[in-house]
Amino acid sequence: MVEAGLADGVIGRAIEHGLLDVQVHDLRAYTTDRHRSVDDLPYGGGPGMVMKPEPLARAVEEIRTRRGIPDAIVLLSPQGRRFTQAEAVRMSVLRHVALLCGRYEGMDDRVRALVAAEELSIGDYVLSGGELAALVVVDAISRLVPGVVADSRSVEEDSFSRGLLDYPHYTRPSEFCGYAVPDVLLSGHHEEVRLWRKKTAIRRTLERRPELLDTAALDDEERAMLDEIRKEREREQ
Repeated sequence: MVEAGLADGVIGRAIEHGLLDVQVHDLRAYTTDRHRSVDDLPYGGGPGMVMKPEPLARAVEEIRTRRGIPDAIVLLSPQGRRFTQAEAVRMSVLRHVALLCGRYEGMDDRVRALVAAEELSIGDYVLSGGELAALVVVDAISRLVPGVVADSRSVEEDSFSRGLLDYPHYTRPSEFCGYAVPDVLLSGHHEEVRLWRKKTAIRRTLERRPELLDTAALDDEERAMLDEIRKEREREQ
C-alpha cells in the first residue's frame, strides 16, 4: 500500500530523481516465530489484537544501525497531537524521519517509550491502519523539500502556508454552466489581481476557518483587509 502510494506523481518523481529517499520496512521481517506474528491478544481481555513490541523495536534498531539515528521517530496514532502545516515545515528540514504505522487495536504502549517516539494524528477519525496516515505525512513534508515541487510559489501560496486558506483558482473556459470567472482575473491588472487574491483568501478564511486567523502571520495590508471585511459583515448584519 505504501509503495504504491509513493510510486506516482510529484513524490514518485522526486524519489526517482534522488531528491527523496524513502524506504519501506515490513515488520514481519523482524519476527522470530515461524508464523511471523506481529500481533497478539490484549492483556486484560477485550476485542481485537495488539501489535507486539518486539518487531517494532527490532525494526527501529535496524534502521538506526543501517541508516543512522533518525532525527525524529513518529508513531502515527489517533492519540497524537494534530499534524499541521507547521509540523510539516518542522519535519521538512530534518534529514531522517522514521514513521511507525499502527494496525489492529494499536501498538503495545511500551513501544513509544522504548523507541522515544513522538505521536502524530492526521485527524479526529479512525483508519484501519497507519499506512495512509504515513503517506499523508510523507506527501506534506516532501512538498516542502526544495526541488520536489517545480514551482516553489505553488508551495508558498498553498492553504495553511501562512495560516490562511488559499484564494480560489480558475482556468478556461471563462464561463461554464452559467458561472463566470471574476472579472478582475481577466483584467490583466496585476496589482488588482494581487489585492483580490489576498482579500479573497482572508475572506474565505474568516468564513470557513476563522480560528486560523488567531495565529495567522498577517502583514499590515492583510490586517487592514481583515478589519475592512469584518466591518462589511457588521454592516450587512
